[in-house]
Amino acid sequence: MADDALLFVLPDDHPRLGAALAAVGELECVETPAVRGWLNAHGIPASSERVRIVPAGAEVLVPYDAERLPVPLSEDETVRVEQACAPTPVTAMESELLGFRNTTQDWEALVHRALTAGIPAPRIVQLTGLDPQHVARVLAD
Repeated sequence: MADDALLFVLPDDHPRLGAALAAVGELECVETPAVRGWLNAHGIPASSERVRIVPAGAEVLVPYDAERLPVPLSEDETVRVEQACAPTPVTAMESELLGFRNTTQDWEALVHRALTAGIPAPRIVQLTGLDPQHVARVLAD
């Protein structure tokens, strides 16, 4: 396992920092009793846009009042978290959203990444052709 990453619950009044846990893809640590218990204690599902993750060394991005939990990641998982936390140019993200029309795989992760990149929900609907209620549900999680 690599260095610890940091899971945190983003307070309501903060801008989106780090990456949404759901946008990173499956992580082994999410299935551990410690993480499941931590999520249950906060009454929040792992798919919520408020559950964020940052790689080791990026703890400065976590708001001081956010609930935190260090989690171990494999080398591959660390790379995925770092990539998800890296800024994505809006045009690249919009191109990926347009490409979604040809596939339906992992649409929730794609929507999470687009929201993290700062693309508004109506634009996501326009580019993907998804039902606005589906995008709103992902936004509300």
